[in-house]
Amino acid sequence: MSSDQADKSPCDLRETLERVFDERSFVEFLNALARDWSEVLSLDAVNQPVSHSSGASRWENGSIGAFFDAAATWAEAFKNGLRFYNVPSNPWRRAADVLIAGKEYE
Repeated sequence: MSSDQADKSPCDLRETLERVFDERSFVEFLNALARDWSEVLSLDAVNQPVSHSSGASRWENGSIGAFFDAAATWAEAFKNGLRFYNVPSNPWRRAADVLIAGKEYE
């Protein structure tokens, strides 16, 4: 991870998602998602919240299994899009959308 990547805040996650269009930008998104998760873990160590969903970072799924289950459920449910989401033609962006859904989808 480069020093400029390490300096980005979790609020940059959505901005990084919006820039996904190829493998390199997808990997940048993965790094941002990992940083966002690490921040939640750091906050948990200090604040000891009841669940990950109670934090400002909105991690609805606090285990890897729950994360992947939510991502897969969302991907299947919205494979044709929804009212405010059009399925992108770019597969890198679609993959990033599925992963962000794993973070936020209940």
